[in-house]
Amino acid sequence: VLNKSGRSRAFVNDCPAQLKVLSALSSRLLDIHSQHETMLLRDKSFQMSMLDHFAGDQEVLAEYKKSWHHLAELKKEYDDVVSSLKKARAEQDYNQSLFEQLDAAKLQDGELESLEAEQKQLANAEEIKGTLVQVENLFSPQDDDSHMTLDQMLKESSRALEKISSYLPSVSPLAERIDASRLELDDILSEISSLESSVEISDDRLQEVEDRLSLLYGLLKKHSATTIAELIQLRDTLSDSLADTSVLEERCSALKNGIDKAEKELAEAAKALHAVRAKAIPAFSKSICDSIRSLELERAVFDVELSSVEPGPEGADSILFRFSSTGKNPIDVARCASGGEMSRIMLCLKSLMARYTNMPTLVFAEIDTGVSGSVADKMGSMICSMGDYMQVFAITHLPQVAAKGEAHYVVTKEFSGDKAVTSIKRVNGRERVMEVARILSGAEVTPAAIANAESLLGFSV
Repeated sequence: VLNKSGRSRAFVNDCPAQLKVLSALSSRLLDIHSQHETMLLRDKSFQMSMLDHFAGDQEVLAEYKKSWHHLAELKKEYDDVVSSLKKARAEQDYNQSLFEQLDAAKLQDGELESLEAEQKQLANAEEIKGTLVQVENLFSPQDDDSHMTLDQMLKESSRALEKISSYLPSVSPLAERIDASRLELDDILSEISSLESSVEISDDRLQEVEDRLSLLYGLLKKHSATTIAELIQLRDTLSDSLADTSVLEERCSALKNGIDKAEKELAEAAKALHAVRAKAIPAFSKSICDSIRSLELERAVFDVELSSVEPGPEGADSILFRFSSTGKNPIDVARCASGGEMSRIMLCLKSLMARYTNMPTLVFAEIDTGVSGSVADKMGSMICSMGDYMQVFAITHLPQVAAKGEAHYVVTKEFSGDKAVTSIKRVNGRERVMEVARILSGAEVTPAAIANAESLLGFSV
């Protein structure tokens, strides 16, 4: 559906469809031969497709294409594996160095936090030890023998309260609390003493810890990691990558064997396809040659040359359409045929293919360009004969061709202001005679043109 705004919508069986789907579907329903499609005669792919349709080698060609794509996939995977292998080998020395450095570090998860805590303790060991000694002295003063220790003072306090408890019973609980506090303080003092004895002032150990921390910090920075766990994961990944080269080498070897086998299968498929094509060439060439000669090229020669080349998507054959209008020394059709001859050759090919492609509809857009009146008459007859196999539309400016069709439509364009309106109308009877006469004579329709038109249409009106 084409809107005036220029936007369009596509439907298949009333269901919205993308243009690529519509295009793929329409290519199986409709073949449009445009004005410039004659140039396709120079295209080797087009020439080969013509021969393949005539030979009916679709199944053999499909098998060949299957082998070709299989080989192409294997080669692509092989190239990818070889590329990965080269990259792995190029990086192997570097990765080996990184792995050895990380492996030699003997990394342990959580080690960094432990070392940082130990480094703080060692760096401040003197202050820690002095503070613990100070607290011990506060619990048990050593500088003056006349002073009682904190433990002694609490014991004396508890005994004193016990003495008066018979007179004042409420002090008994206080004495018990003092005893409990004294025991708790004894326990605290014992732990402080233990800590104080365990704290060592060791410059050697501090240096070891700081060296280890420096190594770990350096590795973290070098590998953009934030934890030792990330470094351990990187180490393991590098270890796997170093082992991967053997896996790649095995895959590379397996693919090479697969490619050798696929190449042999492709060679067999190419041989079978070539045989079918070669067998069809004589009949194909004769059929085209006979058709061309019927279009006033009585001495014309047309043949097909098939030669072997490196395998490609369509086979291992190179095709050449050779033509000569004089019957002597046929050469490449692209180098010798005139515009009118090209039109005739293309029509002959299309006519032949109409019987083999099962295409429902064919549209010719001025395929008769560059030919004379008598040739146009014969081309018109050939186009009409194609209607036995399909529906054919022929867009033409030649009266000899226009007069051949069963139905005649006239396309006109009229301008109204800045708008152009294109319309199509079917003409019959006298209207058709006048239209053919107009094509014959131009702007002014003469009686002679009308008589000529009646003569041309006498067979169909």
